[in-house]
Amino acid sequence: MTGKTLGLYFHIPFCLSKCPYCDFYSGTDTAAVSRYTDALVLHMEDYAASAASYDVDTVFFGGGTPTVLPLPRLLDLIDGLYDNFTLQESAEFTIEANPATISASGLRRLRRAGVNRLSMGLQSADPGELKALGRIHSFEDFTESFRAARKAGFSNINIDLMYGIPNQTIESLTETLERVFALDPEHISLYGLRIEEGTPFAERKGKLALPGEDAEWEMYARAVELLAEHGWAQYEISNFAKPGRQCLHNLRYWNCEEYLGFGPGAHSYFGGRRFAYRRDLEAYIASLEYPGSVPDLLSEDYALRPSERLGEYVMLRMRLTDGVNTDDFAARFGISFEKMFAKYLPLYLDNGFMKQEDRRYFFTPKGMFVSNYILSAMLDFDSDIIRGIADGSDR
Repeated sequence: MTGKTLGLYFHIPFCLSKCPYCDFYSGTDTAAVSRYTDALVLHMEDYAASAASYDVDTVFFGGGTPTVLPLPRLLDLIDGLYDNFTLQESAEFTIEANPATISASGLRRLRRAGVNRLSMGLQSADPGELKALGRIHSFEDFTESFRAARKAGFSNINIDLMYGIPNQTIESLTETLERVFALDPEHISLYGLRIEEGTPFAERKGKLALPGEDAEWEMYARAVELLAEHGWAQYEISNFAKPGRQCLHNLRYWNCEEYLGFGPGAHSYFGGRRFAYRRDLEAYIASLEYPGSVPDLLSEDYALRPSERLGEYVMLRMRLTDGVNTDDFAARFGISFEKMFAKYLPLYLDNGFMKQEDRRYFFTPKGMFVSNYILSAMLDFDSDIIRGIADGSDR
């Protein structure tokens, strides 16, 4: 044990089918899968020395759909991970999975390889809503896959859900939640649908029967209430867990701890720098196959200035229900949180967007729902920048 810990994220930019709302870097052309997985192993080898003084305590394979990879290729990546990094025995090891891309035998092999947490994308239990989202599975498919995962030995499973789906109502969301409660996962993520530029949904936004903002707020508020009643405590804007089952990898992002990301579009915070790779699969592969052949592989690379560290700390910590501890803030930045944000705190406290207890300031559900707007005002950031950094932390 070295005393220093590190999280690892691997981006798998392949899908069976591209959902029309998704703006994550991914596609359905799998011709480059073999070269890409080889490139990821080469990239791990490049970082083995600089990460040698760290113990890896969280691993996350995201996408795209990691389980779209042929199982031998996915297992090769896991072997490369063990060959190049020191994993703690208790490390949280998550892989995102789509019901259309997993089998009972594949799940058993992943579990034996050390994967101990699954994140499964359901989004909705309603057939019409699944069709509207372009999902290629039914709720029955999902249930079968979930039960297969349990039989394979997975005792830590997250289910991804959405609200704000075209034609969704508070009643249909409630029905989805009740059907998910019956499955009894350890963790539930509930994300609001966002219409992102460059997606098919953005091209036909005016034709989508989207719930209004008031209806979305009612959905979010009702979901938070139901989740709490059934034993899933909220610990972050979009995340709810049974006791002791919070996602440790995502907590690493929100607590401003170090992590390395591999793959096009992946972000890192390592050695005091934030950097990210261009969303270009071929450039990423070429840069590993022929070192030096792609001079501009990074889309960003910078050391954090004190003001940036402060802004990111507040933005990321306020995603959590724990919020900002004023003593910790003062120790980190040498300034009073109350004095720095004196212009804003009384306004948000008086209007029910924030609470203050035990030296902590934190958002209420009402504040969580509009947190991008509040934080853009407090930190003088553009709300699109806040969403970008927050999305980077989710990946």
